[in-house]
Amino acid sequence: MASGTFVTAVNCMDGRTQLPVIEYLSERYAADYVDMVTEPGPIKFLAENDDAAIVESIRNRVAISVNAHGSGIVAIVGHDDCAGNPVPRETQESQIKKAIVLVRPWFPGTEFIGLFVKDNTIVEEVK
Repeated sequence: MASGTFVTAVNCMDGRTQLPVIEYLSERYAADYVDMVTEPGPIKFLAENDDAAIVESIRNRVAISVNAHGSGIVAIVGHDDCAGNPVPRETQESQIKKAIVLVRPWFPGTEFIGLFVKDNTIVEEVK
């Protein structure tokens, strides 16, 4: 087990979303480190669950964070102006919820939250 407190974010590869998500999760959960699992538009792949290679890759990377680093929190993240998933916020929020339904059984005992990065700076929880 790694030293320090870890949380995990399944986030878009878009560099504009990285710091806001890291800062939000670090503050919200008093985490020392945020493991980033990035993919262009990952919520689309998880919600649709029709590209087994990408879904399995995301699962394997989250597993490293949960199992090796002891992360107990996994955030599933969408954002404005996503080139990999160019759909409205409402659609992305639905995808985030579907993605959480898919990934939750993979890691029992882990807390999953949905986040949306608005205007590339403001992180809001998806309820």
